[in-house]
Amino acid sequence: MSALKLVKAGERRKTAKFLAEGSNAVGGALENGLAIELFSSAEGLVKHAKVISDARRAAVPVWQVSDRVAQALSETVTPQGIVAVCHQPVHSLASLLDALPAEAFVAVLIDVNDPGNAGAIIRVADAAGAHGVILVGDAVDPCNGKAIRASAGSFFHLPVVRERDTSAVLRQLRDHGCMLLATTAEGEESLTRLAQRETSPVQAGRVAWIFGNEAHGLSATALAQADVKVRIPIFGQAESLNLATAAALCLYESARMFELRANGQPGHRLP
Repeated sequence: MSALKLVKAGERRKTAKFLAEGSNAVGGALENGLAIELFSSAEGLVKHAKVISDARRAAVPVWQVSDRVAQALSETVTPQGIVAVCHQPVHSLASLLDALPAEAFVAVLIDVNDPGNAGAIIRVADAAGAHGVILVGDAVDPCNGKAIRASAGSFFHLPVVRERDTSAVLRQLRDHGCMLLATTAEGEESLTRLAQRETSPVQAGRVAWIFGNEAHGLSATALAQADVKVRIPIFGQAESLNLATAAALCLYESARMFELRANGQPGHRLP
């Protein structure tokens, strides 16, 4: 079965296809016209009856497979019993940046290699109203099955792109008017005090929140290109925060500023 080959990154790159597992992900693929065919276990046909019905209405072939094949198609410990073969969305860094409105914020993940973290941050970015997610350097393939599942369908809701050249990406973000906010434990600005400044960088028209590798953070080169280095203060005894949690705090700070502007708060522009 050719679909089984898509668990490998090389096959995904060669074919421009990937696997989406679970009702949220498969539903997102169907809504966006990206699903090519579905595979479901006997249990999945019952458990995900609505998704199966939606697929058949959209003339997407549905194949019943054994539990063994369903397990092989899954990249997780607990298979959901439904997997779709999908076309990869056509997004590029240029198209993402050119489409940014005057006021926008994006998440930039540099060398983030855990698919669960990448997917969770894509989900948070979607929830916070971000305008895109950019994975840079040695970051995980966002079409990795675990990343897709962790995004809970959000992968299909906003542009997600992957680029190799970190410095080039950061330069292009700046060229498109983005304020670069790098998250680091040694940041000179505290996230909790950032918005209290009379001229806060979070209030910039366009903001790019930059997050680094789970274990090593951001490189000195990436930090040198940032406009502001931001730390998330730890008030209790925890040593640090999970990357996805840290990203949620930062992205929701931008979302909060957007909401203030929408409510016409003094000193804030309407989006």
